[in-house]
Amino acid sequence: MLNAISSSLMQSLLVCWLMTSGLAASDDVRTIHLVLPPEFYAVPDVESNIYFSNVVLAVPDSKLSFEVDCPLGHSDSARWSLTAREADVGSVPLTIHVKDVDRNVVESATSKLTIVPADAGSGKEINLLIVGDSLTHASVYPNEIARLLDGPGNPAWTMLGTHKPAGAAAHVAHEGYGGWTWAAFNERFAADASVPGRSSPFVFPAVEGKPGLNVPRYFDEHCAGTRPDFIIVKLGINDCFGFDAADATLLDAQMDGMFEQAEKLLAEFCRAAPDADIGVCLTTPGNSRDEAFVANYQGRYSRAGWKTIQHRLVERQIRQFREREPERIFIIPTELDLDTVDGYPADNAVHPNTSGYQQIGKTVFAWLKFRLHARGSVGDL
Repeated sequence: MLNAISSSLMQSLLVCWLMTSGLAASDDVRTIHLVLPPEFYAVPDVESNIYFSNVVLAVPDSKLSFEVDCPLGHSDSARWSLTAREADVGSVPLTIHVKDVDRNVVESATSKLTIVPADAGSGKEINLLIVGDSLTHASVYPNEIARLLDGPGNPAWTMLGTHKPAGAAAHVAHEGYGGWTWAAFNERFAADASVPGRSSPFVFPAVEGKPGLNVPRYFDEHCAGTRPDFIIVKLGINDCFGFDAADATLLDAQMDGMFEQAEKLLAEFCRAAPDADIGVCLTTPGNSRDEAFVANYQGRYSRAGWKTIQHRLVERQIRQFREREPERIFIIPTELDLDTVDGYPADNAVHPNTSGYQQIGKTVFAWLKFRLHARGSVGDL
């Protein structure tokens, strides 16, 4: 369990400063929108971070102070960071206070940090299915999950999936395709599905009428009848990238359609694999560099516009998927631990470099260990 923490340490504040020019107390700071997931996870000896720019929607020229109230971890100029120890296992609150230049609290939010034992799931055997878009297609974060699972104290594992791109490591498979959306997995069909990404692996021809979504058949025909213990879904960028960032009402209406498609696929996963834990990844932030968006989209889409959309999408995802544990649906907070400077190449707007992808993989791994620990404690695996 968590080491005893002195009350003085519990009250200590870790202070850092982000961004450069002044923001007076009288300035409009309503665009901050501090958002934290209800819970996030850590594993001993695996670094965990919260990058402050990822949890606020703040104007680029504002000067804000971030104070982190937590008995564990430390802060620097851009993040709160923790490499937990086995003695830290347990749960503690973490609160972020955002203050203006005059040290007035503008917004605060609290999450729960849960640190799970390094040997959670040891001796078990698990099957994983990862579903996603081009970030999954690149296979770097699935490779990182595999690397971490291959370490001591972890279960034996198998990744299910029909897609094994050139970049996938040995035994890594998934259903990740560049440009895909929730709707694509529900609807895309081609009679010739021999080329990966032409047809949804979950859509099959019907005896009569239109092709339809049939995840049980996918498991029966493509996975030799094996059902996953864990399903990880990382979608949302392609669903929302072209939405209207300037009209908040329209933006929410556009996102409503995406969530309808998401619920359709999630319901089918629940039907096909009722004992699986389903982790929905919060959409990761884009590159912090304006020039990356210019290089990729030649002025059609701006960094600020995508930041507005992505941040609202995370707010909506948290609202949509929190407290869904009875359905075995969970949030994976992949938006927290992604360095939008050093975790991205200079010329790519939404696709991280190897370091950034590995941060995503570590977040997914920590969630898996959390669920392995919880399920193991009730003999559920």
